[in-house]
Amino acid sequence: MAAPEERDLTQEQTEKLLQFQDLTGIESMDQCRHTLEQHNWNIEAAVQDRLNEQEGVPSVFNPPPSRPLQVNTADNRIYSYVVSRPQPRGLLGWGYYLIMLPFRFTYYTILDIFRFALRFIRPDPRSRVTDPVGDIVSFMHSFEEKYGRAHPVFYQGTYSQALNDAKRELRFLLVYLHGDDHQDSDEFCRNTLCAPEVISLINTRMLFWACSTNRPEGYRVSQALRENTYPFLAMIMLKDRRMTVVGRLEGLIQPDDLINQLTFIMDANQTYLVSERLEREERNQTQVLRQQQDEAYLASLRADQEKERKKREEEKERKLECLPPEPSPDDPESVKIIFKLPNDSRVERRFHFSQSLTVIHDFLFSLKESPEKFQIEANFPRRVLPCIPSEEWPNPPTLQEAGLSHTEVLFVQDLTDE
Repeated sequence: MAAPEERDLTQEQTEKLLQFQDLTGIESMDQCRHTLEQHNWNIEAAVQDRLNEQEGVPSVFNPPPSRPLQVNTADNRIYSYVVSRPQPRGLLGWGYYLIMLPFRFTYYTILDIFRFALRFIRPDPRSRVTDPVGDIVSFMHSFEEKYGRAHPVFYQGTYSQALNDAKRELRFLLVYLHGDDHQDSDEFCRNTLCAPEVISLINTRMLFWACSTNRPEGYRVSQALRENTYPFLAMIMLKDRRMTVVGRLEGLIQPDDLINQLTFIMDANQTYLVSERLEREERNQTQVLRQQQDEAYLASLRADQEKERKKREEEKERKLECLPPEPSPDDPESVKIIFKLPNDSRVERRFHFSQSLTVIHDFLFSLKESPEKFQIEANFPRRVLPCIPSEEWPNPPTLQEAGLSHTEVLFVQDLTDE
């Protein structure tokens, strides 16, 4: 997945950007950001508009994108397995079915019309996700109250968090959307989802995220995955560096059949996880090697710096040992010099008029407080004293030739960084 452009984005907007990309499968982060900005960062509205585009309804903002929500498998299809309800048996069964058919049709038609009309009167409260973790915990508690505590381990976090963990851990993520009002949900949860062999498979081979579509968090995921019926399961994994839906299971599926279908989907896509795991190991090894090289370079650099420091210390000691003795205050040819160092400290020493300016430089060089590279300046007139040999001054002048008086204040300028 491409790294998001986070310039000028708040942490909340960055999280919405990543969440929107995971839900829609759009690779371009610029396109994701552009879409969210057009919807005032309302992720539900942006996702819904994206889904409308996939169904052939033109977006009011953008032209149809180049990538669909569901990234296809190698054979250009997501594996889909739908279990149809059993057909009526016998004359009595068919008679009951035909008698109830118009009533069912009328009931669901009126219900759909009522829900459609209600959307214009009152917005669906599920469209506002305010406490996604609370939605998950609430569903888990209601599930345990109804079906007991023997069930697959629920992921106690948001859908986006589950996607991120599955991506980071390179594991399959099984998503279950629970339709509270569907006639098959109760039997599926009681007899299939809570079957010991199903629990064992899910707990050992994948992460399991579940929520009711009556809850805002479940409804939001439902709008992204677009289930056709219940019970609904979707298998998601990291494929080609994107979190991808690789399998859909819909309808009342029995325990053995569910195990077979999940195993088939995992076996068919295991190579992608293996490939990604190898790539990560290679990247980690490269990172470790680079870190080791950096550490070796720093160790070598520190060793060289330590050699240079010792070399400077030895040179300072030699300069100090070679300095001529300090003249007495009574010597009429002595010069009292006060040096002002870059750290605002002061050093005072006497020199002889006949001595070269090089002696002044050597004295300062031998001090611990002096910078590694410096020049010496006089104030009246302001000038740089030629204390070390140069093309202009192959032999630096004496203190007297340089025009120094019996008492001087000289300034040491730090040239280390120049």
